[in-house]
Amino acid sequence: MSTTPLATLTDAQRSARMADPKWWRQAAVYQIYPRSFYDANGDGLGDLKGITAKVPYLQELGIDAVWLSPFYPSALADGGYDVDDYRNVDPKLGTLEDFDEMAATLHAAGIKLVVDIVPNHSSDRHEWFKEALASPKGSAARDRYIFRDGRGENGELPPSDWDSVFGGPIWERITEPDGTPGQWYMHIFAKEQPDFNWENPEIREDFLKTLRFWSDRGVDGFRIDVAHGMAKDLSEPMPMKADLEARAHGTDGFTDGSHPFWDRDEVHEVYAEWRKLFNEYNPPRTAVAEAWVHESRRARYASPEGLGQAFNFDLLQSDFDASSFRKIITDNLVAAKESGASSTWVFSNHDVVRHATRYGLPKGGSTAQGTNAAQDVTGGEPKGQDGKGWLLAGAPAEELDVELGLRRARAATLLLLALPGSAYLYQGEELGLREVAEIPDSERQDPSFFRNKGVEIGRDGCRVPLPWTPDGSSFGFGAGSAHLPQPAWFADYAVSTQEGVEGSTLELYRKALRLRSELQTDEELEWVETGNHDVLHFSRPGGWHTVTNFGSDPVDLPEGEVVVSSGPLSDGKLPADTTAWIVSKA
Repeated sequence: MSTTPLATLTDAQRSARMADPKWWRQAAVYQIYPRSFYDANGDGLGDLKGITAKVPYLQELGIDAVWLSPFYPSALADGGYDVDDYRNVDPKLGTLEDFDEMAATLHAAGIKLVVDIVPNHSSDRHEWFKEALASPKGSAARDRYIFRDGRGENGELPPSDWDSVFGGPIWERITEPDGTPGQWYMHIFAKEQPDFNWENPEIREDFLKTLRFWSDRGVDGFRIDVAHGMAKDLSEPMPMKADLEARAHGTDGFTDGSHPFWDRDEVHEVYAEWRKLFNEYNPPRTAVAEAWVHESRRARYASPEGLGQAFNFDLLQSDFDASSFRKIITDNLVAAKESGASSTWVFSNHDVVRHATRYGLPKGGSTAQGTNAAQDVTGGEPKGQDGKGWLLAGAPAEELDVELGLRRARAATLLLLALPGSAYLYQGEELGLREVAEIPDSERQDPSFFRNKGVEIGRDGCRVPLPWTPDGSSFGFGAGSAHLPQPAWFADYAVSTQEGVEGSTLELYRKALRLRSELQTDEELEWVETGNHDVLHFSRPGGWHTVTNFGSDPVDLPEGEVVVSSGPLSDGKLPADTTAWIVSKA
């Protein structure tokens, strides 16, 4: 059992930790959305120098690794996930030299660095796509992407009737170099994000070059965006949208790998190549898949012969419910043991409504908007409240219980940090931030809002720049304004407002992460029956017990020392919507 928190590691201990090939298995990983973390030069955008400046904050927080969302050159058609150049830094965010300084500073603090890789698509400003548009049909340049002739008498209809994730057709027609209407290219996401053709060996070789480029610069691991994309079967005749929907297992996708562009078995051939490259390094580079797939398909992404780990979004999609949490935890620990990977746990990220908001809304959906839970279209059980319908309905204040949402979010996070496996935290959740709903349409940036109006509100509300101080033009985010509007209530959640304040959410995270480092032990969990279906109690080796009260009445705690709780106890009992860690004396 480790007993040395990160902030007090000696140089020798820090070196040993950085060299540990299994560091990722139970790491606490903090996701940074660079444009909204800290703005060092006052231009309204967060930058790499801003991250470097805040490494002491990250070290004090007690995390093991930083996961950096895209920082590459980009027009921001999708928040940086439209990449112009995979081996460079967006000049608005810094330089390669700034990246090297940031990586070195993180490593000197004992913090690993994970970066986002976006392999399914490039931006439409990528030099290869510009070459494809300037080249004729059937050219080698076009073959790097997915171009097809249209249907209809003159090719005026798209090759299939599929929809893109961000709304509208998945195909975009181009104008040929001679000025005539031409072929169509495929884009699962925005039209500014053309899909690569992963059957082309040149694409595979170039991404190996990219992975090596960043690994050589000291990157310790990679988060693979849309890892279940890339491989495609577009043989004729392409199935109709209605056929695909009829065959899908609801929102969880296909169970047999037969979808034309999601979760195809061939993608694992790519990841086997990547694993060989990762294993050339000492310690081996790590990878984690963002793969929104049926639970029966997740293990292949987490295979030691593949990426090694895959995100588990099941808790993120669940309501704050004891039986749901227990089933999800049990099932995923079994799956992790079978695959040889470690589990991953997450409640918030840059793509979803923050969990402090979700847990403060009625379960299952907004009464103003109707259900907005991720419903299985085959008629299965709905998933939890996702907050989208509430936002679309104008975010009615009477439906959101702010205090309840934060209380449950704190309880859920303390439970998560006690679980075996990796814990992924999203910037700002350590401050208790909820979703920013009050963003005028004119200031929104997310393409899903503009292309899917009335269906998607977009993800800007979880990407608003962080408040570091309770005052200033951007609450200490930078010397100037912020690129997204910040609400007045940020003042109460700012870092300097919470630092040193007992019971604040920031100090809760710091204490819990320090204790997690001290108590961390084997990847095992044992359920302790409580006789109360609203109470979850599990133990880890070494006498580390975690109890969460999902019910409404206070409950007794087991014998031992309460080392941290997500809220104050009530006459020695655990109140509703509260978690406590207890270390037994035995």
